[in-house]
Amino acid sequence: MVLDVRSVENLLGTPVPYAYAVKAGPWVFLTGHEAYDWQTGMTDEVAGPPGFPLFGHHRSRREGDFILRRMRRLLGEFGTDLAHSIRLDQYYPNPRAVAAYHLSRHAEFGDYIPPSTSVVMERCFAAEATISTSLIAVVPEPGYEVRKFHPPGVASAPTPGFVPAVVCNDFVFVAGQMAHNPGAGLDPRVVVPEHSAWAGTAIRKQTEFLILEKLKPALEAADSSLERSLKAQIYLADIKDAADCLDVWNQYYADIPCAVTVVPTKSFATVGGIIEINLIALTNNAAREKQVVEADIPGMATYGPCIKVGEFLLPSGLMAIGGDGHIAGRTISPGFAGLAHAGYSQAATIYDYAEALCQAAETTMAKLLRAQYFVADIAAFPGIAMAWSARFGRQPHPFACVQTPTPMPAPGTAIIADFWISTLP
Repeated sequence: MVLDVRSVENLLGTPVPYAYAVKAGPWVFLTGHEAYDWQTGMTDEVAGPPGFPLFGHHRSRREGDFILRRMRRLLGEFGTDLAHSIRLDQYYPNPRAVAAYHLSRHAEFGDYIPPSTSVVMERCFAAEATISTSLIAVVPEPGYEVRKFHPPGVASAPTPGFVPAVVCNDFVFVAGQMAHNPGAGLDPRVVVPEHSAWAGTAIRKQTEFLILEKLKPALEAADSSLERSLKAQIYLADIKDAADCLDVWNQYYADIPCAVTVVPTKSFATVGGIIEINLIALTNNAAREKQVVEADIPGMATYGPCIKVGEFLLPSGLMAIGGDGHIAGRTISPGFAGLAHAGYSQAATIYDYAEALCQAAETTMAKLLRAQYFVADIAAFPGIAMAWSARFGRQPHPFACVQTPTPMPAPGTAIIADFWISTLP
């Protein structure tokens, strides 16, 4: 099956071929959308009147309107709409942008807000952007209806219309979850008493709470279970918590193959919240089955397995860590930031790993549906683009790129790459 890809050949006049929409079967991916025109950059519509930029709606509201109206138009070109969205990923460099964007979101989506992840990062791809949005939707056809679930206690936000979990065909999409009671702050069960030095740690308490009190009941309400989990993204306020977080995670997932991407994050919606997890799973009666795909990849390059399920290959987040435990290019990159050497050498290594997984799964990176690059410095992206063009030529690149806070998981890490790849013939 040939993917239906919509792209610009030269993003903002550069040699970067950007795929802003990819359709694979009934699934539509809109990745890395920010409020700029792909040929000309920021428009007056978004920036505001040159002599009075504060006139009218808040800047982030203008961005949200621009992004979501364009998404609505693009979905219409594929024969679908925002009402058939099943997942949203949103990144902001400033929490103030969230409230303004939510006004846009409600204006465009109406009374249905699909499962969503919203976290604060250091910056978006465009220097002035305050919102980066990616979306997955489905074309309405028999068997691909969107069914909504509101399990008690699992609501992700006290927001009208927000749906914490949906089922579409065989798949369950669970919104980003935090260890809170919406509108009431952190759940008392995850709070470490101030008077006690040995009453557990916040990250272990919050991770376990999310698994048992949020993810598990959300899946069960949707006729699924933890055992049917496919892929999770774990956002951490302090990457040093990764070891404890994953230790707790693996107490429940040691025998459950589930891809996982761990991402440093600046802040979250709930004060005191230090972790957010979103999840994709299969329903209990799914016709598709998941399988683990193995390739010759260093163990430290990823925190979890690669999962093949039906038409999707879902690797865990990939980092360019070699078999010796060191980052690719570590001896050269620090001296050649002007070449974005770390971005190039690490992206090239990550593509090696991704292609090895694709080969084992009998697919190819030519069928990439979306790429999320979480980078320590946005200046790494030219190197990523060079590595992409060296490997894949003029193949349109369906990317989102946001800058995380530092540190990253390993010293010298420039990129964490999260891929969705089609396995359709």
